[in-house]
Amino acid sequence: MILDVEQRSRWSSRWLVLVPLALIVLITAADILTPRQIHLGPLLVVAPAITASFAGPWLTGGIGAVSVASQAFTGMHEGTLDSQVLQAQIVAVASVSAFVVVFRVLRERDRRKLVQVQSVSEAAQRALLRPLPRQAGPLRLASHYLAAEAEAHIGGDLYGVTRTARGTRLIIGDARGKGLGAVSDAALLLGAFREAARRCPTLPELAADLDESASFNMEAADEGESFVTAVMLDIADDDPACVLVNCGHPPPLLIRGNDVELLDPGRYAPPLGLGTLAAPREYTAQACHFEAGDILLLYTDGVIEARDPQGRFYPLLERITTWTGCEPQTLVERICSDLVGYVGGHLGDDAAMIAIERAPRDGIAVARAIARPRPAGLGNRPEAATKTPVPARP
Repeated sequence: MILDVEQRSRWSSRWLVLVPLALIVLITAADILTPRQIHLGPLLVVAPAITASFAGPWLTGGIGAVSVASQAFTGMHEGTLDSQVLQAQIVAVASVSAFVVVFRVLRERDRRKLVQVQSVSEAAQRALLRPLPRQAGPLRLASHYLAAEAEAHIGGDLYGVTRTARGTRLIIGDARGKGLGAVSDAALLLGAFREAARRCPTLPELAADLDESASFNMEAADEGESFVTAVMLDIADDDPACVLVNCGHPPPLLIRGNDVELLDPGRYAPPLGLGTLAAPREYTAQACHFEAGDILLLYTDGVIEARDPQGRFYPLLERITTWTGCEPQTLVERICSDLVGYVGGHLGDDAAMIAIERAPRDGIAVARAIARPRPAGLGNRPEAATKTPVPARP
């Protein structure tokens, strides 16, 4: 990434350098053609000052040297090279050029640090939020992450997916607060999910396990109040069913044909990390039909709490009804583009979303062959699973 930025900068500098060179020629010519009592030479400081805005210290210093040489050439042409006025002008141009070069050296050092920080941030995001696979069993997935801080690329939102013996488990969450503390909490919970998702047979047990892990680790890392809102899903391969547990998180949206349904559980479990307020029985699973062609949209509160310049919240449910025929990747891209435009280009909070579609039945066999779990001897452990009764469709 650093090399790419530097290469683009060099290419642009080669063309932009014509601007200060043209100014030097024009100012020098004008100084020679005007009467001697009119001194235009001091204007030559504009050339290195402009160069410093797009070029490095070496090129800036070179343009400064050309400016000083042009001033000296004007004096030689007019025969005033030994005059104190011209010598003072030459010293002034040289001094300003040297000052601009020093400023450019400091700015170049800061720019390199910023590029390195961005590279580390992108690497950290890839390690924390691994890109979701496009296919997980019979499911098609698409995800996107929008960080509130444009230069950070990472924040307190999280999502993850893992395959089990009977289906696919997913999580999307939002850690309280912002900055490094929220990133740390998100990393802790996501690591705990990747470990416990294969071990816990039911979602309520998984939620209780994650709550215990989050309560202990977050208290150890931060003396303040820390918690993570989250939604966890179990999507079976063989049954047209989806089971979810909502821990204080915005409810998912189910898109079926042209209809959009809000999967509001009615009674939310406490966020993860507040173990003193929750009991295992409070993590009750909610079941719904999830058939071929249906799409589930998971999102964080950074989406629905985003505001336009007039302070109005982003109407996700209203906007999504116009994109009901889209595939997951297209749906996510359109929401992100529309969201950024709605807020005027700057989000006040991180935003993450996942779109999940159950593939048509003729594509399920192919998806299973691609994503079939490895035998237990190669690293996968056999898992127990329980089925949650699916309510009859209205």
